Amino acid sequence: MAYNPNQYGGYQQSPPPTQQQSYGSPHVGGGAPQNQYNQSASQQQQQGYGNYGAPPPPQQQQGYPPQNYGGPPPPPPKQQGQGPPPGADPQLWSWFAAVDTDHSGQLTVDELQRALVNGDWSPFNIETVRLMIGMFDTDNTGTIDFQEFAGLWKYIEDWKKCFQTFDADGSGSIDRNEMQNALRTFGYNLSDRFVSVLIQKFDKYGHGGGQPGKGDVTFDNFVQACVNVKTLTDSFRSFDTDNDGWIQINYEQFLELVIQQKA
Repeated sequence: MAYNPNQYGGYQQSPPPTQQQSYGSPHVGGGAPQNQYNQSASQQQQQGYGNYGAPPPPQQQQGYPPQNYGGPPPPPPKQQGQGPPPGADPQLWSWFAAVDTDHSGQLTVDELQRALVNGDWSPFNIETVRLMIGMFDTDNTGTIDFQEFAGLWKYIEDWKKCFQTFDADGSGSIDRNEMQNALRTFGYNLSDRFVSVLIQKFDKYGHGGGQPGKGDVTFDNFVQACVNVKTLTDSFRSFDTDNDGWIQINYEQFLELVIQQKA
């Protein structure tokens, strides 16, 4: 299996450095340098990929509907046996308690999905929700407690700002040109053909019944697409020991790469 970095730029280009931060339906802010996306191409090439996920986005654009990607705040939580942990954000705790419908102190995939909506009010893709819980489920329970939820929420908020930055027309979705701009900003100079394939894969309205879709991706699938590109690139790099953008692997190594990606 080979990949030519000289043709498409490859992973020798690099996005701004990242931080582990979060995102969701209620909202949490994340501090990010205001000029991160104003760097020149040469400056971007001198940096590494950073951490897992996309780089922290710039400051939120003014005038963008604040209710997008979360909907209105959930109703006040029912009375439970315990209050918020010491030092907890009261608003974030109220959101967590309202989503925790069984009052277990843990959020399941289904509970979290019900709390998250896109800008067009469609529910989050369940696979994106699983991906997010998997990233922040530090004790491997398959659920997230309040502290894990707080980290996930900040991650979602940073992704929301990132999404709004690249949604140039304010449509609430990312088209092919906007996706290509986002990937190039992250350091992935990929071909038009690949970006079209990525859009087709993650266009939630293009699956089933042979429908062509809308040719764009909603917020939840934008996150999933970008994280997949990042993790696949990292998997490729683990085999590219001389960092020349080319690898040669046998059948079992290929299976191992795919299985680890699905884990």
